[in-house]
Amino acid sequence: MRPDELSDELAVLLVADLIDGGALRGRSEFEAVFTGVVRSTVDGALPAWLRFYRNSLALLESGAAAFAPVHARAQTLVAGNRVVDLGSCFGFFPLRLARHGFDVVATDLSGPAMHLLDLAAAALQRPVHTARCDAAAVPLPDHCADTVTALHLLEHLDDHTIDAALGEALRLARRRVVVAVPMEDRPRECYGHIQRFDLTRLQQLGARWCPEFPGLTATVDEFHGGWLILDL
Repeated sequence: MRPDELSDELAVLLVADLIDGGALRGRSEFEAVFTGVVRSTVDGALPAWLRFYRNSLALLESGAAAFAPVHARAQTLVAGNRVVDLGSCFGFFPLRLARHGFDVVATDLSGPAMHLLDLAAAALQRPVHTARCDAAAVPLPDHCADTVTALHLLEHLDDHTIDAALGEALRLARRRVVVAVPMEDRPRECYGHIQRFDLTRLQQLGARWCPEFPGLTATVDEFHGGWLILDL
C-alpha cells in the first residue's frame, strides 16, 4: 500500500479480505493487523497515523468513502451547536463537525484512541474535546449537549448496555439523540459486532423510552443502515 492509499476505507477492506479468506479470526487479530497496515505504510508512528487521518477524512468528506453518506446525513440531523458523540473510535465524525464550527466532545472507552484523536485534532487544527469513558457512564452534566450522536455504536453492546447507553444519551441531550446502526444479516464478529438490527427493533428501542420522557418522539428510517432519532 502506498502512503496516498492509506485510509480507514482501504485498510478495512484489506483486513476484511483476510478474514473472509480465513486467514484472520476474531476482533483482536483484526485490530492487530489493521494497526500493522497503518504502521508499515509510513515511517514513524505519529506520521503514519496522521497520514491515515488526513486520507480518511478526505475520502469521507468528499463522499468517496463507503461510510460517507452516514456521516453526511448525521451532520444534517444535528440540532444546535453543542454535540456529544458516543463511541467515537478514531473520531472522524467529531473532526468533521469541528471543521464546520460545532463544539463537540468525542467519547470512547479506549484511552489510546482518545489520545490519538487529541494528537490528530491538534495537527489538523480541528478542536475536539475528548473523554475516555463508557457510553453508559459519561462524566458530563445533564443536558450539556444540544445533540448526542451514537453512530455505529449499539451493535457493539449487549442488551443491558444498549439500554444504559440510550438512557445516558437522553440524559445528556437537550434536544435530540441521533443513532445509526448497520443492518447486517449476521453481526460481523471481526468488527466487534454482537447485535443485529432491523427497523422493527429500532422502533422497539424508541418506544421503550417514550413513557419516561414526556413529549419524546421517536423516528425510525433506513438510509445506508438503520436510524433512530429521538427528539426531546
